[in-house]
Amino acid sequence: MDSGRDGLRRLLLDAGALEPAWVPAFDAVPRAGFLPGVMWPHDMATGSSRTVDKARDPDAWQRYADSDCPIVTQWDDGAHNGPEPGRSFSSSSSMPSLVFSMLADLDVREGQRVLEIGTGTGWNAALLAHRLGAGNVVTVDVDGVVAAAARAALRRAGLPVRVLHRDGYLGFPERAPYDRIIVTCGVRDIPYAWVGQTAPGGIILVPWGTYYGPAEATARLVVAEDGRSASGPFTRPVGFMRMRAQRLVRRQHAAYVPPGAMDRADTSVTSVPAADLDGFVPGLLVPDVTHVADREREGGRRAVWLYGLSDTSWAAAVFRDGRKEAKVYQSGPRRLWDEAEAAHEWWEAHGRPGFARFGLTVTDRGNSEVWLDDPGCVRTVFNRL
Repeated sequence: MDSGRDGLRRLLLDAGALEPAWVPAFDAVPRAGFLPGVMWPHDMATGSSRTVDKARDPDAWQRYADSDCPIVTQWDDGAHNGPEPGRSFSSSSSMPSLVFSMLADLDVREGQRVLEIGTGTGWNAALLAHRLGAGNVVTVDVDGVVAAAARAALRRAGLPVRVLHRDGYLGFPERAPYDRIIVTCGVRDIPYAWVGQTAPGGIILVPWGTYYGPAEATARLVVAEDGRSASGPFTRPVGFMRMRAQRLVRRQHAAYVPPGAMDRADTSVTSVPAADLDGFVPGLLVPDVTHVADREREGGRRAVWLYGLSDTSWAAAVFRDGRKEAKVYQSGPRRLWDEAEAAHEWWEAHGRPGFARFGLTVTDRGNSEVWLDDPGCVRTVFNRL
């Protein structure tokens, strides 16, 4: 763990996350001023959270506040009570390294106006306000309690940003156009309203992914001169809490695979490694599908499932340690494993590209297109209406 704010500053500068232009804001706006007395630092390696109470252990609380650690500040959309962690985190303070890396991608300039979607603790808005002036920053959050706490923290810091309790999916057209929009929750559907509320040449920075899995990457979209579209590359892998209206509500497994369905399914074998089916890129190549990997069972047996989101098509591959091939089962109108095999073949043929070779375009027709940029060509690999 880092030794105080000086140690955190050195860590962020050495890592290249904290640009010199943001150092005055880092120094003037401590993260600690935006954290609650009871908070839950999250261990990324283990996926576990612990309770830290400022009243009981102020030294530990301060160490975590000054560390490069994500901190959960709300569980279960505010329904959680008590000091122990809840079931699902619903608001947080992101790792400072991620906060400043995204602010670097946002590339703000003096006098610009910024809309933030997802206020959280208010620290990100405070950093922007210190750099640009509080009057140039508007932030919105769908949770009224979260918005009120952030508003109070911003006023205590002497940075009276306008904090709104409203659905960020709609943006805030009353103050448009903005030079920059930064989104601090994960989205699967980018509303055209954000494009329409950003000035031509402006930037929208948004964590985006598919329902295939939790993996996301920030898309840095530049609004076209005619204002009718925004396009740009993915800049870094991230993981954010999902925008509440875009959380996936999937059918139960039994709705796809009722008793006896495995016996009636079409079968085949595959040599595609299970690891190649996980992550951000497969979700780009196999649309409208969600992916679930079972835990390894006795004997090294592990099943990987694909479920269709537009119907009840499903597929499963059963992998075993030491075997190069897995048995495949699939059923339904879509042949999901065949689609995954074809996507894997395409991915191999294009040099196994990672997220950084893909980009995203949002148009006024309501489309989201993901493309692969090869030298001399652009190919659309995914289009969602």
